[in-house]
Amino acid sequence: MPDVIAIGSATRDNFLKADYKIIDWPETPLKKAIVLPFGEKVGVDEVYFTIGGNAANASVTFSRQGFKTACVAKIGDDLPGKDFLARLKRERVNTKLISESKDGPTAYSALLLKNGERTILSHHGASDTFSLEDVNLKKLRSRWWYLSLSGESDSMYLDLLRFAKKNSIKVAFNPSGHHIKHKRQEVLKSLKDLAILVLNAGEAAELIGISFEKEKEVFKKLDEMTPGIIAVTDGPRGVTVSDGENLYKAGIFPEKQLVDRTGAGDAFGSGFVAGLLRCQLRTKNLEPRTDDIKYAIRLASANATSVVEHIGATEGTLTREQFEQDPRWQEFKIEVKSLDE
Repeated sequence: MPDVIAIGSATRDNFLKADYKIIDWPETPLKKAIVLPFGEKVGVDEVYFTIGGNAANASVTFSRQGFKTACVAKIGDDLPGKDFLARLKRERVNTKLISESKDGPTAYSALLLKNGERTILSHHGASDTFSLEDVNLKKLRSRWWYLSLSGESDSMYLDLLRFAKKNSIKVAFNPSGHHIKHKRQEVLKSLKDLAILVLNAGEAAELIGISFEKEKEVFKKLDEMTPGIIAVTDGPRGVTVSDGENLYKAGIFPEKQLVDRTGAGDAFGSGFVAGLLRCQLRTKNLEPRTDDIKYAIRLASANATSVVEHIGATEGTLTREQFEQDPRWQEFKIEVKSLDE
């Protein structure tokens, strides 16, 4: 039986590095846009082929951290799908639960890289038809699930939760913006059944309806709705975690060089779950303690930092040995304060 199963999306990613022209464009979150000449060929300096998708990214983290890991997703019956399976097998991830579509191609993304930021051109392909019919629930028994359902696959979320609850599987959930936007009440009602909730500051604010500038109010509201641990990332400002009694605040590890932000959120979320799972197995204590949460935050933050220093969502993912033996990851300031302060 696997220690952890990652359930979600799977993609074939193509990263393109070139001297793209950047202009001011106030309609986008970063207020910038890439300009490409219409009707012309654009030369590309470097090309990188790799894999991605929430489930794939998370499964690589769990496997490199030494856990028996399986990935559950949907790919196409095509060459990119075969490459995807081969890559996960090299990472020692069990791929037997990944289904193949005869009707749609493997999800594909072309990512235009410039100064560490990226513009993503994506086709959801087979991932958009990923449903409960593609999942053999009887084979999904494990200690933990890491759920991150993109697009229309969120339709099976409640069924998965019911199975997990019935079979005493702990669930860590990283909701997509699509899920929160279109099924907000469903997500809110499900919080009572989660062991861990991971999301970013914007998603937390949208889910609760309170600006993240009122951070403590956001966490108090979430803590009322879930018995689990809540981790909220806030980009370069770091992370805040609540265990229902205390708030844990940390910044980020200094980056040697920002190369590509793709996969940073998955690296943090899966790293955080991996850290708590390691502590749980080591101490046999089912309820995380303060030191366990600190360890999980440190691992998650290190994993995310390492990933953004490489091109691709999994290339920089840390192994257990890299995390535990590299002095770079051993010192990390984490403040702990009572929620009542």
